[in-house]
Amino acid sequence: MSLETYWNRYAENPITIEESMGNGFGWTQYPGHGPGEELLGQPTRVLELGCGTGDSLAHLTRKGIEGVGVDLSSRQVEYAKERWGHQPGTRFVCADALEFLTDAPDEFDAVYSNWGALWFSDPRAWAPAVRARLTDRGLLVFSCAPPVEGCYGAQGMYGNGFRGEVTPVLRWAYPPETWQEILHEVGFAEVYAKIFEAPDPRNLGTLIVQAHVM
Repeated sequence: MSLETYWNRYAENPITIEESMGNGFGWTQYPGHGPGEELLGQPTRVLELGCGTGDSLAHLTRKGIEGVGVDLSSRQVEYAKERWGHQPGTRFVCADALEFLTDAPDEFDAVYSNWGALWFSDPRAWAPAVRARLTDRGLLVFSCAPPVEGCYGAQGMYGNGFRGEVTPVLRWAYPPETWQEILHEVGFAEVYAKIFEAPDPRNLGTLIVQAHVM
């Protein structure tokens, strides 16, 4: 099974358009909890890496922001185009995130990933590529799960469990201070990284990183 096939299955039961519009834009896995789109500043053009069915991007383009959403899953992109492709300034592309960053000539005011592709790629490969696609006052923002304490770097799992076809999936997990170091190394001037508590502090929180070019 390819990684695209693995990610395609997450498009099988997208929430309804009405639910998506009601949820708005959020970075955590808990609807209505935590910071929202204000972390992106006031962009005129954004790029989402790992856009899924496009709900977050559509929230921004409804407000007049021009946006491009990239996802490895052809099925996710198909859903995104069906749901939101009619909105002005909204474009979806089926591609590998790093390849898109490397090949695209465009610049963006903000690049973001909402529990998306950046968590599943080596940051030392994508960080300089993201930096190269940002304008002089651009922003990078992404959210993912906090690391298990003491378990940092590439984390391997089998996408189909222990009985299905072998599909290795890697995620990169670091504490906030390591994300700050990685992004400073490639030229981001200011980097903020924080773990936001869940509504119930006993539950898993969300790691959110915001990095400024200047």
